[in-house]
Amino acid sequence: MKPLQGLRILDLSSVIFGPLASQILADYGAEVIKIEPPEGDSTRHTGPSKEAGMAAMFLGSNRSKKSVALDLKQADAQAALGALIATADVLMHSMRPQKLAALGLAPDALRQRFPRLVYASLVGFLPGPYAGKPAYDDVIQGMSGLADLMERQGGEMRYLPTIAADKTCAHVAAHAILAALWQRERTGEGAFVEIPMFESMVGFNLVEHYYGQHFEPPLSAPGYPRVLAPWRRPYRTADGAVAMMPYTNQHWLRFFTEVGAPELARDARFVDIASRTRHIAELLELASGFTERHTTAHWIAVCERLEIPAAPVTRLQDLPQDPHLVDTAFFETVTDPALGDVRFPGVPVRFDGQRPAITMPPRLGEHTQELLAQAGLSDAQIEALLGTRAAIAPAS
Repeated sequence: MKPLQGLRILDLSSVIFGPLASQILADYGAEVIKIEPPEGDSTRHTGPSKEAGMAAMFLGSNRSKKSVALDLKQADAQAALGALIATADVLMHSMRPQKLAALGLAPDALRQRFPRLVYASLVGFLPGPYAGKPAYDDVIQGMSGLADLMERQGGEMRYLPTIAADKTCAHVAAHAILAALWQRERTGEGAFVEIPMFESMVGFNLVEHYYGQHFEPPLSAPGYPRVLAPWRRPYRTADGAVAMMPYTNQHWLRFFTEVGAPELARDARFVDIASRTRHIAELLELASGFTERHTTAHWIAVCERLEIPAAPVTRLQDLPQDPHLVDTAFFETVTDPALGDVRFPGVPVRFDGQRPAITMPPRLGEHTQELLAQAGLSDAQIEALLGTRAAIAPAS
């Protein structure tokens, strides 16, 4: 039995922020019902695919879910959604607040009707000057300081080459929803949970980068020097690169002794962690000069002998063959009648030694008829919804 088995979550969100959050909850056993518009989530059409509507980006954040397709601009579809909400523990959405009332989804009204409902609003910004503004990953990376961090390290404003804001905030949303559900267990009442991307990413970035700004007056400019140093990157070797991280006093003493420069461990710039932090750029540049003299295999062996953290740098295409991931059976293959074998990164955590199994992401509207019938709609009502395209189901 999965930990969240028995929980029902209606997810009206789209793209990555909300869908990844609900996928985490689905991985843990919740029944996640993805409520989609007639055209489906835009990620259904993003990236390579073997079947229309089942593109790679959709597969990455919608496994183990069900799909109900409703045109919420139509009153009958809104009523059908209301019937589904009556069966749910959680309703989550990523719509801007201005749209909610028109769709019958205003939080106060819904919570009054369903007092045990956890209503999760995944938004760009909390109420304030920016409330209701569009929020996409690039925008939030720029606003939250990530692009500035890239410039501080590399001299050029750039975005991280990953949708860092969407994915990080998805994890924030998942644990916030779980916290609200735990509160409901104690009080019997649901909650209105607001999960903003902007505030979440500012907090994420300032864990280390608030730095001396914690104090009044500030003791330094913002920014943690060790991770902003331009030389903080995989060390170049004679034949590639190594991810090596001497960190403690003992690590650096062993490293400098190994390269024939033990006096550097006694250098006032490098003698302890406080000094190394102040002079981190010089330290990493020095170390890079030493690592370039030998191969990656040499440094892996040396670091293992000296008990210095180190590993080879793995290319994305090589991760499925990584010996540890193979041994732990991290990647999972699902056989689909139409698509054949489809590979997924598995659920990263285990419960009582077991990794939760996953299932294929749903086709658009795959469960529309089944779930509306479970919610109490008659066959005639469902047929009427399909006839007006207020609801969508795959052709049988």
